[in-house]
Amino acid sequence: MVTTAGEAFLRGFHAERPGVTGDAFGHGRSADGRTGYEALRDRVAGCRRVLDLGCGDGVLLRLLAVGDDGRRAETVAGVDLSPEALALARRRPELARAVLVEGRAQQLPFAAGAFDACVSHMALMLMDDVERVAAEAARVLAPGGLFACVLGGGAAGGEAYEAFLRLLRPVLAAVPEERRMPPLGDRRVRSRDGLDAVLGPAGFGPVEWETLRIDLGGSPEEVWRSVSGIYDVRTLDGPARAGLRAAFLAEAAALAPPGGGPVPCAFDVHLATAHLTTARLATAAGRG
Repeated sequence: MVTTAGEAFLRGFHAERPGVTGDAFGHGRSADGRTGYEALRDRVAGCRRVLDLGCGDGVLLRLLAVGDDGRRAETVAGVDLSPEALALARRRPELARAVLVEGRAQQLPFAAGAFDACVSHMALMLMDDVERVAAEAARVLAPGGLFACVLGGGAAGGEAYEAFLRLLRPVLAAVPEERRMPPLGDRRVRSRDGLDAVLGPAGFGPVEWETLRIDLGGSPEEVWRSVSGIYDVRTLDGPARAGLRAAFLAEAAALAPPGGGPVPCAFDVHLATAHLTTARLATAAGRG
């Protein structure tokens, strides 16, 4: 299996913290009370066969596998780079029948037309060679199949997440070059136009785009556990991480409302969807 520098970094990170994404974002909710995972699950409701690209420890797969008949997928499968994260997914009783594979989204071990939907939560934006990911998603989807993903959108206002990023910047600047995080993913997929440019040539129709504000508020320690799950923090040594934590907790405590209450912290995510168009599939077949 070919592994890029970015993928090697991600493997190392998730070997140390295999459930970090679910821990960071599993409790945050949008204005309608749903997590980003639940919003993504609802977007593919009714799809019988669903593949999760970058499934991690199976938070989204579990949601897809349970629930009422209108939301339950009959077949769920997941692909991830991290064997440690997949080990956690396999411990979930709801995923006893799921197909969980260690591998790359650029080379999926599934037959053409095997799924009705491909989903990805906070993973597509980290992937190299996204054109190949799009082509593989199109290959394994049935005609008219749905591609749906949640993408990070950054801090949502002048609250704790923004304070964390402000404190983090000078700490990262002091990290030696040999320990810095390699570039991850393709920034095009973080915008609607960019994602259209990636998915369109693979045969997908126009991208539908919705931005959700996810509330990650809580105690200073709870907020720290959420925001410190970002990949850059792995490049810090022990003293630098401890110093960042102390500085953040002090600022977070000052942001708490008078008389107590959760520290305000919010993060934007983008929920993007696109259908595989039969017209383009027919055109491609004609060229073959």
